[in-house]
Amino acid sequence: MKLQRKNRLRATALGALAVSGALVLTACGSDDNSGDTTGGNGGKTTAASNIKCDDAKGQLPASGSSAQKNAMDLWAKNYMAGCKGVEINYKSSSSGEGIVAFNQGTVGFAGSDSALKPEEVADSKKICKGGQGINLPMVGGPIAIGFHLEGVDSLTLDAPTLAKIFDGKIKKWNDQAIAKLNTGAKLPDKAIQPFHRSEDSGTTQNLGKYLGAAAPSDWKYEAEKKWPAPGGQAASGSSGVAAQVKQVDGAIGYFELSYATSQSIPTVDINTGGAAPVKATSENASKAIAAAKIKGTGKDLALDLDYTTKAEGAYPIVLVTYEVVCDKGNKAETLSTVKSFLNYTAGDEGQKLLTEAGYAPIPAEINAKVRETIASLS
Repeated sequence: MKLQRKNRLRATALGALAVSGALVLTACGSDDNSGDTTGGNGGKTTAASNIKCDDAKGQLPASGSSAQKNAMDLWAKNYMAGCKGVEINYKSSSSGEGIVAFNQGTVGFAGSDSALKPEEVADSKKICKGGQGINLPMVGGPIAIGFHLEGVDSLTLDAPTLAKIFDGKIKKWNDQAIAKLNTGAKLPDKAIQPFHRSEDSGTTQNLGKYLGAAAPSDWKYEAEKKWPAPGGQAASGSSGVAAQVKQVDGAIGYFELSYATSQSIPTVDINTGGAAPVKATSENASKAIAAAKIKGTGKDLALDLDYTTKAEGAYPIVLVTYEVVCDKGNKAETLSTVKSFLNYTAGDEGQKLLTEAGYAPIPAEINAKVRETIASLS
């Protein structure tokens, strides 16, 4: 058990430190499901005994959301250790790039922090012969608002104040609106330097949904994957935004909690109007995601999230990353591997790893439907 935990922690650290690019690991181990297997490094791997490899084989290319990269690193490592001869190649880029790759037919599945748009579903029908692209919620978690302000370790903000900061309307850290939310804090007369994603991003879109819902008078932009507001500075990927916030005094930015945790970046507590400000934690994000409703039809499991929740301890700035697949018409050469791998990520072992990596598992009721849909893919 100690060795298993050691490997798991090592995998988390490696996933968190990875900046970008494709994950290409050499598969090793055994798929006989008879117990712990030995990887290429001579150590026992985790969760291998519970993985059903079925007819999985060869390479499985995938790409998209950088929000789920740290989770995907862990999943791929464990899965390939249990399924000999399989290589999961997940290129962490952005949700927008992942969907483009999916609709071009170059990947077995895509990761996206936002559900497919109607026009994207229409495009997918060219690739999904006899079917269409659908959304399978797989990874949940908080979008942390990270900051770097020398001398300030704790900070509370609300939606209107965040909207004005990211829209360039509040320019100094000692602005009265920030001071009012942080009584007693020694806020410096320093310029705020907001950072945002440079490429189309589902994380950007989910932040926009939150700001638009919780601060409609102060955030007038449509919730799109492309950053809409003027000003600010851009960086590539969640890792890039986190790196800039880490380096620049006076900076503020948004990224998944795992990036803040791995780089020891303090995060903003959100004043939702509830009894107390809410911290960005996996547990608090789970409370918000648990209230989500399925809005997709048929086999599509897109979710409707409540960004204006005031429930006690519910962190409102959340995202759900979907794995985008064809309901029918998946490529024959990768179908078995897609089903086997996603069955693992949606299974108890795969979802359990999410909390340990700073994410939030998908609620059990929704996850049961995800597994049922995976089994029906053709």
